[in-house]
Formats: sequence, structure tokens, C-alpha cells
Amino acid sequence: MSVKLSVIIPAHNEEKRIERTLRDVDDYLEKQHYPYEIIVVDNASNDRTSQVVEKLAATSVQNSKILLQPIVGKGMAVKMGVEAAVGDYIMFMDADNATPISEIEQFWPSLEQGIEVVIGDRYLDIKHRAKQPFIRTVLSRASNYLIQLVLIPHIHDTQAGFKAFQGFAAKQIFKHITIRGWAFDMELLAIALKLSYRIKAVPITREEEGGSTVPPTAFLQSLRDLFVIKWNALTGKYSTK
Repeated sequence: MSVKLSVIIPAHNEEKRIERTLRDVDDYLEKQHYPYEIIVVDNASNDRTSQVVEKLAATSVQNSKILLQPIVGKGMAVKMGVEAAVGDYIMFMDADNATPISEIEQFWPSLEQGIEVVIGDRYLDIKHRAKQPFIRTVLSRASNYLIQLVLIPHIHDTQAGFKAFQGFAAKQIFKHITIRGWAFDMELLAIALKLSYRIKAVPITREEEGGSTVPPTAFLQSLRDLFVIKWNALTGKYSTK
């Protein structure tokens, strides 16, 4: 396979974890038989995230670069990465490396068949499902059912931070992204459906290690954004390529 893969990693205050993640991603990809690039987008960090990445990019991780996103918001960080990416396939993953880059192997059959959007689903892999606090599990389940009811039917896990796209599809989808925060995952899937792109969910493993940078208010913000996205979809905001 000679096509290029672009890997986008949004990072907010990840100085303690980004080096290991970046090295793991680079170590895996350099063993593959295709070219790649790693784009870390520093999402308005106030720690040394960007300095750590810059040092690695200048020394041991040659295929990486850092972009600075001054506006807080994962959605805008991933959008910036997609705009800068040049890969035939474009993916994004979380900076905590909870889902390792090797899980991309589960995606290749669908991507090579031409599926435009392939998403990781944490609930399909029952054997390796990560344990979460009870209240977080309840909120996650409730929000998933609500998302299916209001916006995106038949997709059980919209929020997993491990998604891949045909390059052209990523460019078209993220051109329409308006949600700055965590609900951008819902928006990108709603946009993909409006643009008649196919979406395929595949099982992924995920290991929670703690230290999450997701704020407690994220659930309420995402709930509000869900109805903003629904309104945008109903009024034709996402309908043109």
C-alpha cells in the first residue's frame, strides 16, 4: 500500500503523556509499508505540550509537526489538523493513547473498500471493554440513546476518539464543522450522513488510565450542542459539498 496516512492528535495540557503517545505512534507507523505524517494540534495548552512535541519533532520523531490552536476546543483542533493534512487517508486519535494506533488495522478493510467514514466503537468489543466509574457509564449510555433518537440512528458510539476517513471526505466534512467542543464528533457524523457518505463502525479496544482532561461540564455542553446540530441539519446547513 503506497497511500499516505495522516494521523491527527489534538492535545490540551498533555505534557506528561504526549511524548509516550507520539513515540508509540511513530514506532508503530515506521514499521508499516506506507508513508505517514503525525500532526499534533496543541489545543490552547497552558503547559509545555508544544515544547515537548517540538523537541521530539526536531530530534527523534521526524514525521511529526506541531500546530497551535489558540481557541480552546477539541473540535476546532481536529479541524485545523484536517485542513493541514495531506494524506489519502486521515484519522484522529486521543493524546492519552487509550486506543493504540495499532487499532487502525481493524479499519483498513473498510477504508480500502472505499467506505468514507470508519469509526471506532468501544461497545462492540465486549471482551476488552474498559471499566469506567458507574456514573460515567450511566451518563454515557443515556447520552448514546439520546443521540440515536435525536440525531444519528444506529450508531452506538459517536464519541470514541478514534476515527478515520477517506481524505477527500474528511476535507468536505470538516469544512462544515462549527462545534468547538466535545460534541464535534456528533456533528461530523451528522454532516457525513447529510453528504451521503457511508459510515462503518468497527470494534476498538480502549484502556482508561485516568488523568482525563474532559471537564465535568462537558456532558451538559454536549447536550446543548446536540440540539444545535439537529437544528443545523434540519435547516440545510450541512447539505452541500
